[in-house]
Amino acid sequence: DKTVSLRKDLSEMHEWITQAEEEYLERDFEYKTPDELQKAVEELKRAKEEAMQKEVKVKLITDSVNNFIAKAPPAAHEALKKELDVLITSYQRLCSRLNGKCKTLEEVWACWRELLSYLDAENKWLNEIEQKLKATENIQGGAEEISESLDSLERLMRHPEDNRNQIRELAQTLTDGGILDELINEKLEKFNIRWEELQQEAVRRQKSLEQSIQSAQETDKTLRLIQESLGVLDKQLTAYIADRVDAAQVPQEAQ
Repeated sequence: DKTVSLRKDLSEMHEWITQAEEEYLERDFEYKTPDELQKAVEELKRAKEEAMQKEVKVKLITDSVNNFIAKAPPAAHEALKKELDVLITSYQRLCSRLNGKCKTLEEVWACWRELLSYLDAENKWLNEIEQKLKATENIQGGAEEISESLDSLERLMRHPEDNRNQIRELAQTLTDGGILDELINEKLEKFNIRWEELQQEAVRRQKSLEQSIQSAQETDKTLRLIQESLGVLDKQLTAYIADRVDAAQVPQEAQ
């Protein structure tokens, strides 16, 4: 009987839709690791593609029902037409929901990848600060050399806040949705502690270098005065020697 065959096709399609809804849309998902999140994105992509492929079958069922209705007595029309309308509505709703959830999860995955890229960029900058602090730890030299090191450190510290703001916003977006919250909180805590420690150490080093510059400048000034004094004394002694003056005849400091 054609009616039985059509109802069987409609029923099988309804069962597939219900199963897909339960498996991909009705369950509560928790994404605690990047692997779980990535796996969910891939599964949902496959589900979306599978649903799109079912469009051919839905069209065949629709054509079969409409062809049957066109030839069958009016008494058989209403029930089959109603079942077909329910199927088409359910199928379209499933596709729409799968597309929406797939898009959302892809955006979440992109958000996570973006967060990682910003964290990587900021940690590279922190590595540079760490290296610079080590290089200036026991710096030797005159005021000019120390000043160059201070300028180099200060240039490195003039780092825009944009990346750190982006990290906060992306992390907030993900954790608000309960996605990778434990992992993200752990990464952020580690990053923020390191950021604060290096910032504080950099400020201390700047003050230390400023004091070293001042001390070196004072030393340079003292050395210049000594050199000038020695230069004057050297001229006096040279003049005494030229005039064959005896040591006992010159002032005590010249002796």
